[in-house]
Amino acid sequence: MSDVFAQIAEVIGLPLAIRLAEVRGGGRLTVPARAPAGHWLVDLLGREATDQLCAHYRTLSPEGAERGVEIDMPRGPTGTIAQARRRMAEALDAGANAEVAARATGLSRRTAYRMRKKDPRLRPKDPRQLSLL
Repeated sequence: MSDVFAQIAEVIGLPLAIRLAEVRGGGRLTVPARAPAGHWLVDLLGREATDQLCAHYRTLSPEGAERGVEIDMPRGPTGTIAQARRRMAEALDAGANAEVAARATGLSRRTAYRMRKKDPRLRPKDPRQLSLL
């Protein structure tokens, strides 16, 4: 488990840290100095946990103004790259397009295109093409 994930889990608790990793793991996360009502973090984690997270990461500018931070949110225990790649291959093999497969696995569309290029079996099936077997 990464230090960043462990730190977040210590601040807001493991179940909410896992939820956050499921939604934003593997990407950049902006933690505001203070989250207004209706902010996606409040909707996801609840007001109390969001306030705790914001307070933990809040910094001051040289002028004394509060500001948030950007962190690279680790995937945490929500999965590994190998598991995500396997799920993407399964989605592509089942006929999902690159966008859908990427959203379902947390990987990028570019990864889906690279996987298709390496493995012709993962390329979209042309319904007009007859099978030889």
